Amino acid sequence: MEIDSTTLREVVEALAPLERRAGSPAEERAARWIAARLSDAGCQAEVEQEQFLDGYAPLIGGLAAVGAAAGVAGLARGLRKPAAAVAATVAAAIADDISNGPRLARRATTRPRTTWNVVASCGEAGAERTLVVLAHHDAAPTGRIFDDRAQVWLGRRFPGLLERIDTSLPLWWAVLAAPAMVALGAARDGRGLQRGGVAGCLLTAAVFADIARSPIVPGANDNLSAVAVLVALAERLRSDPVAGVRVLLVSCGAEEVIQGGIYGFAARHFPALDSERTWFLNLESVGSPALVLLEGEGPVVMEDYPDRSFRDLVARAADNAGAPLRRGMRARNSTDAVIPSRAGYPTATLASMDRYKAVSNYHQMTDTPENLDYTTVRHALVVAEATARALAARR
Repeated sequence: MEIDSTTLREVVEALAPLERRAGSPAEERAARWIAARLSDAGCQAEVEQEQFLDGYAPLIGGLAAVGAAAGVAGLARGLRKPAAAVAATVAAAIADDISNGPRLARRATTRPRTTWNVVASCGEAGAERTLVVLAHHDAAPTGRIFDDRAQVWLGRRFPGLLERIDTSLPLWWAVLAAPAMVALGAARDGRGLQRGGVAGCLLTAAVFADIARSPIVPGANDNLSAVAVLVALAERLRSDPVAGVRVLLVSCGAEEVIQGGIYGFAARHFPALDSERTWFLNLESVGSPALVLLEGEGPVVMEDYPDRSFRDLVARAADNAGAPLRRGMRARNSTDAVIPSRAGYPTATLASMDRYKAVSNYHQMTDTPENLDYTTVRHALVVAEATARALAARR
């Protein structure tokens, strides 16, 4: 236990000072540090250079500004129909981007950039079964919108209501609603609806402009807590090897632009990973007070992960190992798990939350090593190892 704690803290404290913006030199430094540390733990580790399409805050903010302009133009009677078409296109483009669709707007407006994934192999090299334990090492920008005082107020004022909500609030729906209001108002000559949509689009543009110019958070919880689990898991598997399963420890770059490096990992590795013999355990912000097992995710439409039996296996492994784990939660944000999930791989995500069902210090400058709940991080480590051993023993 003491060895695990030392490793977990070492990893987080070494990487948190690096400003790991997606595609930055600091993100590359973090990737190479992680690869070296996994090699020291007995893994065959490589850094794989991949391409990603940047976006997120500048793209969404720009689209919202276009929606506002369309709404203003649509107040002129002769421009109602084209304004409605433009606003509807904006809403569709935002939905496409945040839900990992074809991402036509991102492809049309951004050039590919370089990110760095870390891929390390341990366990039984020739085993038929493969467990991919997934994390990411880039960090997110902050912004005023990530102030969590409203959720804290809600939790204190209505604790029973919050306890009954096991799916996070669909905040992206508000972003989509603004251009949709413009489109509907312009199509029906509803000037009040148009004005409301314009106001919503302008607010969205301002929010994302603030995010785009805000600093990068230390990212101790999101997601160095998961990276630390990868390293500690490698050390555990070196000292007590698991037979019957190969374990891939993967830390992707550029996750915080709403999935980046995971696409490169998929293109490079999915062809060799049989969906009947490969399982993905995604680790996402596991340093809040309570460990949870997500059933699914989706910013626009909720998508449960395929093969519930794998999530059942993870839950049993946690129970047998004595690690507390809450089930039934679903996230309205996206994680890298969406890519293997849609490809048909059995997928599960370990995350964490505080008493108000929020990720502690989410996208805030307070996401520092001293604010991590290392007890929960250790629980995630225990569950990850127990899952690998349960898969090895599965008949």
